[in-house]
Amino acid sequence: MRIALGIEYDGTRYHGWQIQKNIITIQKILEKCLSIIANEKITVYCSGRTDSKVHSLGQVVHFDTKSIRKEKSWILGTNSYLPNDISVIWAKEVPYSFHARHSATYRHYRYIINNSSYKSVFFINNFYNFKKKKLDEKRMNESVKCLIGQHDFSSFRSKNCQSTVSIRYVFNTKVYRINSFVIFDIIANSFLYNMVRNIASIIIKIGCKEKKIYWIKELLVAKKNNFLYGPSDPSGLYLIYVKYPKFFKFPKFIYKNIINIF
Repeated sequence: MRIALGIEYDGTRYHGWQIQKNIITIQKILEKCLSIIANEKITVYCSGRTDSKVHSLGQVVHFDTKSIRKEKSWILGTNSYLPNDISVIWAKEVPYSFHARHSATYRHYRYIINNSSYKSVFFINNFYNFKKKKLDEKRMNESVKCLIGQHDFSSFRSKNCQSTVSIRYVFNTKVYRINSFVIFDIIANSFLYNMVRNIASIIIKIGCKEKKIYWIKELLVAKKNNFLYGPSDPSGLYLIYVKYPKFFKFPKFIYKNIINIF
């Protein structure tokens, strides 16, 4: 059978999603714990790989197994072995036609900036703490509107991006402020390597008034195929939600009606 899982994690102490030799990753830990519950070796496939120190509220994975377990057992059993910063939040049997990556229709990422002049011990690892200047979120919001639609995002991919195609479709973008938090939302069919963090790096410069509002549009049109300015801090980035066709009947986004910044 094929099982899909909803996963959330605090990426602070992990070297990203994908298994790498001799370092700790989300995939490595999850596969180890699932293999114990299934009593066989489990390999998981995710909706999108997240980088080192990036977080998720809505990662989706799937795996195949010969073991028969109730959906609740996959959740509670796996969580009993997982560390406190990784959690299975739902489980569902799916048809073999389902693939966590290829079946997704869009991904929603959120970049959260704590734009406060004060240091907080609670926010140090889970948001990008930007104290240099007060950001102008209205300028930032105006600048990202040009990203909506289908474009070649070559100028926003990092050097090590392995994707052969740089064209992506962005459904929506928004920058807004809640008290000291400046929040950047972007929803697209998929993303290039470091694309969201690279965009965040640009709009922070625009929010500081170091660059003109239309600078991001100039970069979009340039198609330079190598981002030159360095990605923003990964601690501010969250994979919020992955959308799938309704016939899979996955649970609704459980955080929809709680704290606005999430």
